[in-house]
Amino acid sequence: QVQLVESGGGLVQAGGSRRLSCAASGRTFSLDVMGWFRQTPGKEREFVAAISWSGGSTSYADSVKGRFTISRDNAKNTMYLQMNSLKHEDTAVYYCAARTRGQHEFRSWGQGTQVTVSS
Repeated sequence: QVQLVESGGGLVQAGGSRRLSCAASGRTFSLDVMGWFRQTPGKEREFVAAISWSGGSTSYADSVKGRFTISRDNAKNTMYLQMNSLKHEDTAVYYCAARTRGQHEFRSWGQGTQVTVSS
């Protein structure tokens, strides 16, 4: 089991930047892929970005490509999401998630951190 704790959410003006962090603990040696998702009231949770824990390959949703950057620090067992050029529509609760080797879906989730972009 992997435990995840997000931090870094808050209020930011449109056009500004924010960096989210996700600290992993527990069976971190089994991490395969980590990702960021977000959710707004009344909508389903949507994929934002993902990163391979070993190789570092990344993928992004089209809506954030070119503005958000996902990265990880294996030594610190921490994943980051650098968000630049923020838009009002980026307002959401952001969740980090982890998939361990042998799993086919994200099974570990953080508690979420609110990001509010004022227009």
